[in-house]
Amino acid sequence: MKVLIATKNPGKIEGAKRALEEYFENVEIEGIGTSSDVSDQPVNDDIYKGAKNRVKNLKKYARENNIEADLFFSVESGINNALGRWMITNIAVIEDNDNFESYGTSPSFPVPDKLVKDVIDTDLTQAMNKVLPKDNERHNKGGGIQLLTHDKISRIDLTKMAFIMALTKYINGDIWK
Repeated sequence: MKVLIATKNPGKIEGAKRALEEYFENVEIEGIGTSSDVSDQPVNDDIYKGAKNRVKNLKKYARENNIEADLFFSVESGINNALGRWMITNIAVIEDNDNFESYGTSPSFPVPDKLVKDVIDTDLTQAMNKVLPKDNERHNKGGGIQLLTHDKISRIDLTKMAFIMALTKYINGDIWK
């Protein structure tokens, strides 16, 4: 199975690969950076829109460069207050060549009230650098969540969970179609 994912981030690629390997054999995944066409720090509905736009832009790139794939993946992380409290959530979007779409979310984690404005105005990494030890490798490795959970959950884990949720439409056959 050939999968393209709309990112060059090694942690996100690894999370997607681990999700796929739960259900499929012989998975090949290639990361290609694409634009989300939303702000660098998506808020609320822009999280899904960003992930959806990345898939759209990835499919366009694949067509223009004659790259074939079975599935197209993207994941966008952002801040939302859908439940009346501010939290960080990852939203994964998957499409196939017939434009059949699925999506899923990762578990979310709370953002302290004192950091919400900083996260929205800049991004999570910059806001977290104010309260956590600065770590230039954090962005590509375990992410801030690894520090917040004391090494129990990483960005790879969150990405994997979001993609497993999004894969439910694909692994359950015609139930969703």
